Amino acid sequence: MVDPSDARHSSWLRGFHEAKPGTPRLLCLPHAGGSASFFFAFSKALSPAVDVRAVQYPGRQDRIAETPADSVQELAHGVFRALDERDETPLALFGHSMGSLVAFELARLLETAGRPPAVLFLSGRRGPSVERFENVHQGDDAQLIEEVIKLDGTDSALLRDEDLLQMILPALRADYRAVETYRRTPGPLLRSPFVVLTGDADPRVTPDEARTWSQETDGPSEVHVYPGGHFYLVPEQRAVLDRVEATLRRLAPGGGAAA
Repeated sequence: MVDPSDARHSSWLRGFHEAKPGTPRLLCLPHAGGSASFFFAFSKALSPAVDVRAVQYPGRQDRIAETPADSVQELAHGVFRALDERDETPLALFGHSMGSLVAFELARLLETAGRPPAVLFLSGRRGPSVERFENVHQGDDAQLIEEVIKLDGTDSALLRDEDLLQMILPALRADYRAVETYRRTPGPLLRSPFVVLTGDADPRVTPDEARTWSQETDGPSEVHVYPGGHFYLVPEQRAVLDRVEATLRRLAPGGGAAA
């Protein structure tokens, strides 16, 4: 569903490495404040056996001049419009944190269009049935930065660079607004299988909260818990990618059904 001929030039989609023709495709959706480059390491490790693409949200890096989206649905619709509807190659989605919500809403759009994802990898986020009042996006800049530092996903030295902060804060605040105001709208369950991944010490989601993703699909759902916090997938990258590769092999034609 990602057209290799133009994915590298789309404002929404990025590709870092070449992949073999006909290989599985994995579309990665970043966390709040994140960018496509967060998944460069995934692409390097999985290519050329997996065709990795990453989403670049507006308002950051080479899209810094664009207005950030402030809802999960707006982000999902932007990615959906960037995908090639003529491409029938199965597409897997990998979302981390806010990216999990964007992946979920994108999957709903794809299913409605008759193009359900092969699998959703949902990382570092509780299921949408678990609602929690959060208002970090309404705080001042210092409070927003404190929250980012708490999650340990950004080099603290970067957050002390005042010029850089002024560049990234608008997108960061918009992302937090998108996450904190998100509510699942009524609709049918998805049919795609879910692979849920989380850290055992994540301050934002417990393993039990991560398991609630199973309520959103008629397909199989499995949960894998790794050592670490909200960004467990950085130190545990090899274990996470082993899980991704094993799942994609299992779901490939002749590979067997999902567990």
